[in-house]
Amino acid sequence: MANATGTGKRREAGGSDAAPLLGVRASATGRSWRARLCAAEEIEARTIAQRHGLPEILGRVLAGRGVDCDGTEAFLSPSLKALLPDPSTLTDSEVAAERLADSVQRGERVTVFADYDVDGATSAALVVRALRAYGLDPVIYVPDRVTEGYGPSVDAVKRLAAACDLLVTVDCGSAAHEPLEAARAAGADVVVIDHHPVGEALAPARAVVNPNRQDDLSGQGHLAAVGVTFLVLIALNRAVRRRGGAAAARAPDLLGLLDLVALGTVCDVVPLAGLNRAFVTKGLKLMRSRVNPGLTALSDQARLSGPPEAYHLGFLLGPRINAGGRIGDAGLGARLLTSDDPATVAQIAADLDRLNRERQTVEQAAVKEAEAMLLPLETADALPPVIVVSSPGWHIGVVGLVASRLKERYRRPAVAIAIDETGRGVGSARSVPGVDLGAAIRAAFENGLIVKGGGHAMAAGMTVESDRIAALTTWLSDRLADEVAMASASDGLSIDGLLVAGAATEDLIALLEKAGPFGAKHPEPVFAFANLLVDTVGEVGESHLRIGFKADDGARLDAMAFRARGGALGDAIAAARGSSLHVAGSLMLDTFRGVPKVRLRLLDVASG
Repeated sequence: MANATGTGKRREAGGSDAAPLLGVRASATGRSWRARLCAAEEIEARTIAQRHGLPEILGRVLAGRGVDCDGTEAFLSPSLKALLPDPSTLTDSEVAAERLADSVQRGERVTVFADYDVDGATSAALVVRALRAYGLDPVIYVPDRVTEGYGPSVDAVKRLAAACDLLVTVDCGSAAHEPLEAARAAGADVVVIDHHPVGEALAPARAVVNPNRQDDLSGQGHLAAVGVTFLVLIALNRAVRRRGGAAAARAPDLLGLLDLVALGTVCDVVPLAGLNRAFVTKGLKLMRSRVNPGLTALSDQARLSGPPEAYHLGFLLGPRINAGGRIGDAGLGARLLTSDDPATVAQIAADLDRLNRERQTVEQAAVKEAEAMLLPLETADALPPVIVVSSPGWHIGVVGLVASRLKERYRRPAVAIAIDETGRGVGSARSVPGVDLGAAIRAAFENGLIVKGGGHAMAAGMTVESDRIAALTTWLSDRLADEVAMASASDGLSIDGLLVAGAATEDLIALLEKAGPFGAKHPEPVFAFANLLVDTVGEVGESHLRIGFKADDGARLDAMAFRARGGALGDAIAAARGSSLHVAGSLMLDTFRGVPKVRLRLLDVASG
């Protein structure tokens, strides 16, 4: 049966003693509202605005994201050339580049083994498109999430190694000791391009390029796998150029692949700062030119009518590519991004769109079941520091999404586990800022609580026997209780400023975009609006709400509250119809049939 088991350096916006904004100490979602800027940042914001001739609101947004006056000009005009490191600073990158150059020179058979998420698909597409430019015809292999699981397996590697000279793993492979040993035994060389944290013992490969390996001093550990892959390909171009010959004249235009780098970077939720921000800024500009047939077809299927922004990559395109790996053919995303045939990409894009709708249905059912499990604990105010839920009826492909939804609703780390017919569970975990869940999962493995597992601070995965889930739950909550408590104490909604409804204009959105693109560690600006009348409330789909707000002066502000229906936010909005609320959210430009309209992406409300 399904189970919910339990045992019960973040700067605080505005300072820990600051009065809550608009007096909101407990909003509809249980948060206090706080000014994002502390006193020193208020001064920095004014300095930025005055010295650079910028509107004060833009200065506030920049200062609230760690940009100082001296760095403002470079931040507003990020230079990829200035931010790109020498690829040779990554341990083993030169070895990897030379081995890839050998394949180019010899015309070898190359197979790219990719993870089944967007970072894996975009990384594979980079390698394939680059090697095709050099005249090779590489093959992509993406494992099935359900039957094979994450990363290289011995059986898959044996099959692949028998038919290739070089196996390149992307977004995986650093710790795949036994599988890569099998590849070596079969006579195939292996190059690993990865970014996941890994211990001292690396898998046996000709090269392991991973800025998060313990002996790498490049300082590029914030890159997604697709960013690491891009640097390796720069090194490859150099290696081929040094060797001369006909191949040197066929070097791929890597700048023409930055749309793929941007997509993988945003969807892997790595910090949008420094080089990552430059990748995304330049990649979005390229994407607007619709140069990649697969991305163009998918954008059309997603009905993306305006210029693509980071938000569209993360919430429209990424989920559709991931849908193939979650509940369908895991290789669809990589094939979409590497095909130039209009009919092929149109069909794949349509398949991914259909799979995404199916995924939404499966996910919603699992989330409802998980919330029902947690209701008794929630009612008794007995939710544990780390939520762990499990069920034999869940699809492995959606457990990460279930964990993410639970994390968002209950604002604490969450783990969702799908149990198969053998009694073994496959789970995904999602965390909150300030709680390193990946390290805890790795420690759980070292302590014998799980069969295998690992991941990042904010996201991790594991395999666990069902009879060990209760013990794992207790162990995680005991280990992380203090971290969760500290994170909860500083869990306020950071507000960049107060606005009136009439100030929410297209011009303001265009101004704010100068501080973008926004994403992980570089959040969208959030504004508060005081005492808006809840004029209209309508349902969109199964879980979203469309709200029409009206100010005292008659100005209107339309808003969307995503996944709010049935939750605390949706209930508060419905109960307040005809009365006034304080409102907080991020501004967005919603383009429908070519007509742009300003909307608020509603995050929270509070009584006035």
